[in-house]
Amino acid sequence: MSEKINKIRENALNRIEYNERNYNLAFVGAALVEMLFIGAFLLLADFSNRVHLLLFIASFSVYTILIFGLMALGLHVNRNTLRMLKAIEMLGKND
Repeated sequence: MSEKINKIRENALNRIEYNERNYNLAFVGAALVEMLFIGAFLLLADFSNRVHLLLFIASFSVYTILIFGLMALGLHVNRNTLRMLKAIEMLGKND
């Protein structure tokens, strides 16, 4: 029985690590692409044109909302991961 529980723990921890790596890669990749787009916009925009200025302000307001949403999602996932690790730890105390 103890061997089976250890295998379950190992599988759960491996899945958590794998998903965390994928999340970090996706986050960094998306941040790089967005930095490229923002840089291109800053280079090409004519800020004396009010439409360009309005687009700049609107895009940053959308980015701000998205960043806060991603932060909330990341905190939620982190909390759930910690709960899972705590449950696995408590299983180990029962052995």
